[in-house]
Amino acid sequence: MTETMKLISPVDGSLYAERPVASEAEIARVFSAARDAQKAWAALPLDTRIAYCLKALDAMLAMRAEIAEELTWQMGRPIRYTPYELNGVEVRTRHMAKIAAESLAPLDSGLENGTSGAHRKITREPLGVVFVLAPWNYPYLTTVNSVMPALMAGNTVVLKHSDQTLLVAERFQRAFDAAGLPKGVFQNVVLNHDQSGRIIASRLVDMVAFTGSVAGGEAMERAAVGKFLPINLELGGKDPAYVRPDVKMQFAIENVADGAFFNSGQCCCGIERVYVHEKVYDEFVEGIVAFAKQYVLGNPTDPSVTLGPLARARQAAFVRGQMEAAVRAGAKAHIDPKSFAADAAGTPYLAPQILTDVNHQMEFMTEETFGPAIGIMKVRDDEEAVQLMNDSRYGLTCSLWTEDLDAAEAIGARLETGTVYVNRCDYLDPALTWTGVKDTGRGASLSPLGFHGLTRPKSWYVRKAPV
Repeated sequence: MTETMKLISPVDGSLYAERPVASEAEIARVFSAARDAQKAWAALPLDTRIAYCLKALDAMLAMRAEIAEELTWQMGRPIRYTPYELNGVEVRTRHMAKIAAESLAPLDSGLENGTSGAHRKITREPLGVVFVLAPWNYPYLTTVNSVMPALMAGNTVVLKHSDQTLLVAERFQRAFDAAGLPKGVFQNVVLNHDQSGRIIASRLVDMVAFTGSVAGGEAMERAAVGKFLPINLELGGKDPAYVRPDVKMQFAIENVADGAFFNSGQCCCGIERVYVHEKVYDEFVEGIVAFAKQYVLGNPTDPSVTLGPLARARQAAFVRGQMEAAVRAGAKAHIDPKSFAADAAGTPYLAPQILTDVNHQMEFMTEETFGPAIGIMKVRDDEEAVQLMNDSRYGLTCSLWTEDLDAAEAIGARLETGTVYVNRCDYLDPALTWTGVKDTGRGASLSPLGFHGLTRPKSWYVRKAPV
């Protein structure tokens, strides 16, 4: 009997899509085609490869309405927001196209000192076949970070998407097919976890780009042991925010709330813990609780809804359990879930929540929640805030909310994180590199450094033979 991947919609629990898992023969064909196509693809001028990618982008943008509806049904984000994920896809793709030539240009080291007259340079060459394993929470944005620069750099790509967003990979395939991409240059394939591990262990690929859980990243590394494969990993997070006493209060309240609750808190760089200076603590807590109560939880196909279900019922159960444990340990919950009619145990519909009287002995403040809930702690000063923000095994982003930009620079320099935001959060700028520290992963995407991670350097020492 053929194994299939079933996509259960969080909207109503229905079977939204089902696809057969690739056979071993199909896997062999896919990766063989990618290998066969790579050298010819890399031999094309960079401008030609970029043009193909931009044509695919245009094809994808033409599918915006269908993509938005599919996305809402696949992972539960409200329909009032899903059309706009492609805005980020466009911004990132066009920026990567703009910087590709400079990012991939040879580094000219000039002539050697002395009499040899040798010319020295370093060029960047594609790695070969790039295997992209993408998540469901921002299924287009996270995928484009690797796929587009990998193709522009001369690699071929095989995409394996989350079973929660199976249709996203198919949309990418349609876009590249519409652009006329040569056969084998981009392919999507439906795989289970064991198959993905065997593909890596068999070295069918030359590079792995994975976004997902820490456990998933560990599985990638186990599969690649002894294979010397570059692996780019973006894993878990527990991103903090610090609100200083000189903050513009309402601005901070609204933006921290958005960073915590947008996409039902299912954001790689969403805010999960907040530290507030004691001078403004009461004002901030009162304000953000009032703001959170304004969200409308319900069926995400309704344009009036601002908070949809979590992607999976088991994830909602995990978040509920984490909060219940914190409350048993002394935390105070500020929002009554009963005030949100759609909130119901056993379903993926979960009301926003704010906990105070929390501490770092609680899992709620130390382990990833990935739901619409935050903990808030009072701090005496910048020093205590820095200590608490760094007291985490994760480090993707942090945000500082203050009018004193010099103080923000000084604080940010001490934080163990991949990105420091000042008066902003939950945002990726393609001009900046996307990276993390500690258990959040390794490697980088976006910016020129993203291109460097998808290529390898080759050194050249060129001189004329003596007469």
